[in-house]
Amino acid sequence: MGVPGAIQSIERAAAILRLLASSSGKLGMGEISRSLELAKGTTHGILRTLQQVGFVEQDTASGRYQLGAALLHLGSSYLDVNELRSRSINWADPLASRSGEAVRIGTVLDGKVLVVHHVFRPDDTFQTLDVGSLLPLHATALGKVLLAWDAAAAIVAVRGELTAFTRKTVTKSGLGRALATVRESGWAAEAGEYHPEEAGIAAPIRGHGGLVVGAIGISGPTERVCDARGRPDPTLIGYVRDAARAISRDLGGLRT
Repeated sequence: MGVPGAIQSIERAAAILRLLASSSGKLGMGEISRSLELAKGTTHGILRTLQQVGFVEQDTASGRYQLGAALLHLGSSYLDVNELRSRSINWADPLASRSGEAVRIGTVLDGKVLVVHHVFRPDDTFQTLDVGSLLPLHATALGKVLLAWDAAAAIVAVRGELTAFTRKTVTKSGLGRALATVRESGWAAEAGEYHPEEAGIAAPIRGHGGLVVGAIGISGPTERVCDARGRPDPTLIGYVRDAARAISRDLGGLRT
């Protein structure tokens, strides 16, 4: 008898539980569906099953979901930062070489982007190591990727004050549309939103079940990353997305 393969419905249920475990509040079905890129019907069916066995609870007033009492000991995160970094290193260095730009890998921490790995630009310019730095979610390509697939973090960002680092920094009214575009395209960009003369491109890193656990991106002078109209170079977008997919495959987030 052959060894059975992975059961997709269980993988998706696990991803929903992990998303709820990492959330700072209750999530609606639509938010869960968007974060994991699942059809609403599929999401609803899994949530009903998880609710029936006590793994998920639904708030009767708002209709939003949270972990059930049986799973409250799962903790707030399932992928250790060190593991994310160690699995990503093999792909970050080649991305820096191919793109000619600095590479950063980040994850969400306390409403910011925590830089867990940083590869310098492959040139002789002075650079400062950013590992451990905290970057704004709304004004960086890494942050936009993380917000696009983290419904709870996006809600907090939209409700809070968005610091305008430059005149191009996205506003509260424009953030929702920007995140919808990121989810549709599968990557994010920023040009002069955090630093006036710097641009970036980033893509999501997915773990088991498709849950977005981090982001990888490049950053450099706007004139090298973008064209004269501020549009990111399609070749660089391809490099970043290829690296993100490779890391996701290593983490079990994409089927080969």
